[in-house]
Amino acid sequence: MSKYMQLFQGTSFSSKSPTEIQVLTDCLYCINADGMIERVVAPEDAEYQSLLDTYQGSDSFHRLEEGQYFLPGFVDLHVHAPQWAQSGTALDIPLYDWLNTYTFPLESKFSDLEFAQKVYEDLVSTLLANGTTTALYFATVHKEASLLLAEICAGKGQRGLVGKVVMDDPEQNPDYYRDADTSTALVDTEAFIIAVKELAKTTKQGVYPVVTPRFIPSCTDAGLKGLGELAAKYDTYVQSHCSESDWAHGYVKDRFQKNDAFALHDFGLLRDKSVMAHCNFLDDQDAELFADTGTAIAHCPISNAYFANSVIPVARFHAHNVEIGLGSDLSGGFSPSLFDNIRQAVMSSRMLEDGVNTSLPAAERGVPKSRITVHEAFYLATAGGGESLSLPIGRIQENYVWDVQVIDTRLPSAKLPIFDELEDVQDIFQKIMYLARPEHIREVWVQGEKVHSR
Repeated sequence: MSKYMQLFQGTSFSSKSPTEIQVLTDCLYCINADGMIERVVAPEDAEYQSLLDTYQGSDSFHRLEEGQYFLPGFVDLHVHAPQWAQSGTALDIPLYDWLNTYTFPLESKFSDLEFAQKVYEDLVSTLLANGTTTALYFATVHKEASLLLAEICAGKGQRGLVGKVVMDDPEQNPDYYRDADTSTALVDTEAFIIAVKELAKTTKQGVYPVVTPRFIPSCTDAGLKGLGELAAKYDTYVQSHCSESDWAHGYVKDRFQKNDAFALHDFGLLRDKSVMAHCNFLDDQDAELFADTGTAIAHCPISNAYFANSVIPVARFHAHNVEIGLGSDLSGGFSPSLFDNIRQAVMSSRMLEDGVNTSLPAAERGVPKSRITVHEAFYLATAGGGESLSLPIGRIQENYVWDVQVIDTRLPSAKLPIFDELEDVQDIFQKIMYLARPEHIREVWVQGEKVHSR
């Protein structure tokens, strides 16, 4: 009997630090029965050849072809699962109108489990095909449909963190789409947490319940307080939206005379397992509170271009030691691909640094030192997401899970422009970051199991 369940051979890219890529050239990755990377063996290591001799030719040996590379699976920290059904539509209207005209009517349909199943199965398959191995999901207010999403993640092999959304304030939410009342919202949330924890016992890659107040404007004080208590009682993840736009930021200031971050903290909703989406309007005190509590930011660059009225200062938050990962924010962001969000994160940061108003002198136009590199954006999509969730994911190294995507740069129908046999491997990495599309992702593995192939 072989010592390892599987042995993979090939070159991988992984984040060494937020700004630096580690290239592991032609290494062997030894995967144990739990789907963890137990050993990474380099060609110069003594046992490299004997491991090859033992595993070559067996079903448990997987060698990359010429021009193929391993990347860590992506970690998407912000997905509105029901909104997959409207992705790419209605992005040109204000947030308030978008929610009330399109989004809430759509989400209300998820009381129909047949409809929910159709959308959620397609979404999870689509995200896996785009290299997303872990996703943090907002579902809807419906307990049953939210549980169904967790079951679909479990069945398809994606690591899913799923929240039943709470919208318990009758003043702020439409009659046709909200929790019946605060106590129902809390009872349903608790039942949902217990059911997902039960499901997790039989799920290799893990599924997790998430306490999910939609955002402060849709919840009562009693609802927010009760959710903070449930998060503490069951030690769950927490997610919400925080200081996304002028309107949301201003609303909370008017209601509580303080910023979102401090209001959420007062209700026990900022903790080491908390991920807050957007956070564009955090000031330095808010950022320090995030760092102190271990709360992470889900940066959603495509969505921010449509609904946030601003560009998030990623570099400033990193300087405050705030954990940051990347989110697609389907469908405020139209794309299910974190590759697209990596590219937008870089572009948006350059626009923040350079400024966009040419009637101002160049020196006054932008916010200095705001740019991030493609290496940093890749870190956000992988290791940054893993750190935000405090899980051993997002890196290809020992004691991390085997969550990977196999990228083929020589696909006949979509070859990447690599013409030099000796092209620098760092340049190849950048070409993958900027040019890879779903068809370049030939296989996706989660926790040592193949979950997608083309």
